[in-house]
Amino acid sequence: MSKSLNKVPLTDKDRRKQISIRGLPLLENVASVKKTFNRHLHFTVVKDRNVATNRDYYLSTAHTVRDHLVGRWIRTQQHYYDSDPKRVYYLSLEYYMGRSLSNMMVNLGIESELDEALYELGLSIEELEEFEEDAGLGNGGLGRLAACFLDSMATLGIAG
Repeated sequence: MSKSLNKVPLTDKDRRKQISIRGLPLLENVASVKKTFNRHLHFTVVKDRNVATNRDYYLSTAHTVRDHLVGRWIRTQQHYYDSDPKRVYYLSLEYYMGRSLSNMMVNLGIESELDEALYELGLSIEELEEFEEDAGLGNGGLGRLAACFLDSMATLGIAG
């Protein structure tokens, strides 16, 4: 008989403690960026260097940045869950974010590591950024204002 059958089921709180993002690596150095980039090229985009295009390299780069972003997002949500702050929600029918890859790299503080890793792989971040499509969610004055408002909330650490 399996040992797990004799155990009492975990409570939601105990389960949350065991299922954590703390063990996931962040993009701390050039080597970890290259490792994550290669993992995405092979297992997310499903290409190797013999057949990969610049668009494939862009997708691998975007997924690499997304991994770092998601890790920080989940840590933030865990903090909000533990501290239970008041939250502000902003609803807009249009907001203009533009292209986000370079903005995310700067905001996450990984721009130099990513740029150096791509350079060592023989790639240029400037060339890869050209493959990102503009979100096109609104380009009026209100759209830009909404994007600035969201950036300000994030900068001030306002829960949302």
